[in-house]
Amino acid sequence: MNSIELFVFDMAGTTVNENNLVYKTLCKAFIRAGFTDLTLEDVLEHGAGKEKLQATRDVLKTFFPDTPDSEGTAERIHADFRSLLEEAYASSPVTPYPGSEDFLAKLRSDGVRIALNTGYDRPTAEMLLAKMGWSAGKEYDVLVTASDVDRGRPHPDMILLAMEKTGISVPAHVGKVGDSAIDILEGKHAGCGFTAGVTTGAQTAEQLWRADPDMVVDELGALLEADA
Repeated sequence: MNSIELFVFDMAGTTVNENNLVYKTLCKAFIRAGFTDLTLEDVLEHGAGKEKLQATRDVLKTFFPDTPDSEGTAERIHADFRSLLEEAYASSPVTPYPGSEDFLAKLRSDGVRIALNTGYDRPTAEMLLAKMGWSAGKEYDVLVTASDVDRGRPHPDMILLAMEKTGISVPAHVGKVGDSAIDILEGKHAGCGFTAGVTTGAQTAEQLWRADPDMVVDELGALLEADA
């Protein structure tokens, strides 16, 4: 990975272990709204990695396309989801994946900049990082969230902002890693020189390979074997 100067890592499911709580909670919000046929697998397939209101819209459109006032329904489900998620995160453990802190420290010691990005809004992302005890300048360099940009994944806006914040101007010198296909597509749309999927979170290796990453690994540390 000698050519990579900046790595952009997704949070939940990639660096942050929250046991898919966000998608379990989104599924719960749908069920509470009367959409009882929805499964967690459905939500993971069509909502993983996206800004969460957009994920709600996409799940609703995919599985319940005839819903009257679909935008209003999506907004109501999303509002309930946010409330449920705040309660869930307050009482649930949030930890780094085993070995992820050592892996990130190794990259930073080699001079690689680390950005975290996420489909969460900034308050949620900062709350998760605080629960883990992570801070800018220690475990990572910059945080970019869905609420910091106009367009969420798969658009490249978060990666481009991370590049701006870290002073990296060449997309080919950027790597993007995430646990969903949309993470990989985000990296490709940004022109990243390296993209990888990790199976610790939302999607399976088969689902990740559909986005044509350079690698799919079962843990972040395996990326040290990459020759990018």
